Amino acid sequence: MLRRQLQLTRLRVGVWHPSSRPFTHSRRVAVRAKPQDTSARFPHVKRGQFAEVTSEDVNMFRNILSKESKVLSSSDELDGYNTDWIGIAKGNSQLVLRPQTTKEVSACAQVLQLPPSCRRTPGGKHRVGILVCQAGCVLASLEDHLTDAELMMPIDLGSKGSCRIGGNVSTNAGGLRLLRYGSLHGSVLGVEAVLANGDIVDCLSTMRKDNTGYDMKQLFIGSEGTLGVVTAVSILCPVRPKSTQVAFLGCESFDMVQRILWQAKQMLSETLSAFEFLDAQSMTCNEENLGLKNPLKESPFYVLVEVSGSNSNHDEEKLNAFLQSVMDKSLVLDGTLATGISKIQELWQLRERITESLLADGYNYKYDISLPLTHYYDVVQVMRERLRDRVTRVVAYGHVGDGNLHLNVTTPQYSAEVAQLIEPFLYEYTSKCRGSISAEHGMGLMKNRYLHYSKSDAAIRLMRSVKTLMDPHGILNPYKTLPPDT
Repeated sequence: MLRRQLQLTRLRVGVWHPSSRPFTHSRRVAVRAKPQDTSARFPHVKRGQFAEVTSEDVNMFRNILSKESKVLSSSDELDGYNTDWIGIAKGNSQLVLRPQTTKEVSACAQVLQLPPSCRRTPGGKHRVGILVCQAGCVLASLEDHLTDAELMMPIDLGSKGSCRIGGNVSTNAGGLRLLRYGSLHGSVLGVEAVLANGDIVDCLSTMRKDNTGYDMKQLFIGSEGTLGVVTAVSILCPVRPKSTQVAFLGCESFDMVQRILWQAKQMLSETLSAFEFLDAQSMTCNEENLGLKNPLKESPFYVLVEVSGSNSNHDEEKLNAFLQSVMDKSLVLDGTLATGISKIQELWQLRERITESLLADGYNYKYDISLPLTHYYDVVQVMRERLRDRVTRVVAYGHVGDGNLHLNVTTPQYSAEVAQLIEPFLYEYTSKCRGSISAEHGMGLMKNRYLHYSKSDAAIRLMRSVKTLMDPHGILNPYKTLPPDT
């Protein structure tokens, strides 16, 4: 029987994001090894012949950027920029530039190699459901900014307290509600970007329909900063729902997860805003490493269903009918329903904080793939059988509503043996199932040499041509996205 608005155990900390202090609790936490230098972690990358930063360069940038505080050069200042937050690798950049305007970005682009990092840029305005903002706006801040206008951002991520909209657009981030609002390729109306030669491309349209020539903004969405530095975006913002309700369900098998999804799409239709799942191992990791409490009896799989709309009574009626249907069909072992904001947030944390809980295991091998639902969870069982007791755990969770699976493997420290057992086997398996080896995280350095598992040779050649045309000297985020030259 579903338990309405179950009183969950109060968490000991607030919302966490990568810039927060580490979560503290009494449970055992593995000691994480220091991140490897990028040259050691990615030995397959052939390094380019780029110039070293000199004191003259530093002075020149200080003149370009006007204020000395915009040029960071001390090791303490650079550490956070050089180290990725999950501890895989550490770069050796000697300088970080923090331009505040598009013109300053353009001036910097004409001088040296640019691995863009989207951080701490102010700005933002809205009008008639369209938000125009600078690239460095924090996603959560934009969400707050839209509240008075009764609008919302079309993208929602677990890292919304720290991620920037420019980075979201540059990686075509998917997130928790892609099922309802679609990808950024559809939501972004316009982009302003700086090219490798310093040219400013103003495609910052606020029109929903503009069929004049090539749609140039699409080149920058998802290109990971390799074709240009996104400096501003205009984005279509949906109306903020007046009511939101979340059901958290336990079920016996992944087949039942699929049947619940089908039932949800049929019965909840336009009110369905998210459909997430996590397996029992993910829940166990939450309990062991973060002390989170499972509100349900132990189940092999868990599903989080969110509905949102303009009429709370109508939405609740539809949700109750859906829940009654899945219970009548014996698809649910246990469940709870939340309508209040605090209870909804507590249920969402069981899904959103899995990444944090996995970090406490030590080293995390993270994979973000998309698969047809007929093969969706099979790959998890295959990887568990392949890795066996060499690893701490293999867990899976994700946006099952759009076929996006997050497969994570943990070990106390990095193991080359484990890594070689995973790659490229996982990508070969995904390719045979006609899936994608990167559903929403992009290619970066870690996946670029495996691009051929998802794209044809002709497509890769065309990508190289576009890259050569827009960045002939390879100074924009070098070594990322495309496979190394052979």
